[in-house]
Amino acid sequence: MKTESHCGLDAFDRAAAAGIAGVFTDLDDTLTTAGRMTAASLAAMERLRAAGLAVVLITGRPAGWCDHFARMWPIDAVVGENGAFYFLYLEAERRMVRRYIQSAAQRAEGRRRLEALKEKVLAEVPGAAIASDQAYREADLAIDFREDVPPLPVEQVERIAAILRQGGANAKISSIHVNAWFGDYDKIAMTKILMDEVFGIDLAVEEARYTFAGDSPNDAPMFGFFTHSVGVANVLDFRDRLDAWPAYITKAAGGEGFQELADHLLSARQG
Repeated sequence: MKTESHCGLDAFDRAAAAGIAGVFTDLDDTLTTAGRMTAASLAAMERLRAAGLAVVLITGRPAGWCDHFARMWPIDAVVGENGAFYFLYLEAERRMVRRYIQSAAQRAEGRRRLEALKEKVLAEVPGAAIASDQAYREADLAIDFREDVPPLPVEQVERIAAILRQGGANAKISSIHVNAWFGDYDKIAMTKILMDEVFGIDLAVEEARYTFAGDSPNDAPMFGFFTHSVGVANVLDFRDRLDAWPAYITKAAGGEGFQELADHLLSARQG
């Protein structure tokens, strides 16, 4: 596990950067800036793909949104709901591939159990709310603590996570939500499955040829796995709550930090 020992992107060796074959990236507050997706971040993804790198979105956002991302965005695939599934759109066949880590029956039972925990959270943590994207989710529960509600203190956010964990659920804190689910999986587990099943890549062997960009505690499994993991500058907001630290931290926050990473990778490939 990485500890709080990190450097700027200038420490990301240019030879290693030139050999990166793909970029995994979180969405909220990593690709976005002030909650909005920018043309510059979309262009950065397009530039990476044009240079031959795979781009895969790794997010806690819901299945309904991920269907759109897979169809419309310049990405190769998306892992959503913190590892509950991967989607990819086969343009030549005009067909969406949807791969879930749990059966439909398991997901339905998980949602039933989460319903009781939801009521407990809302009763015990004033100011918390069900995330506005909950209607589009298939496997998890998202509790909003700052996206569409006034930001809650750190102690209240931790209280939300504690209630969910006491109920037997996994709970991960992002920059905007606390996500909860039942099942032994996370972002890196489904990322490994995706790369094996779709791209024929064993990440346990080839992880050094890939990088991950993220910003918050629910990205820790990815930070801890990849040698060349990158945090955008706002990851420092969570300095006391990360189980694993990224190897490098960009100078800029949010989408501008992701663009900084893209520039570094592309510059290294040009020699």
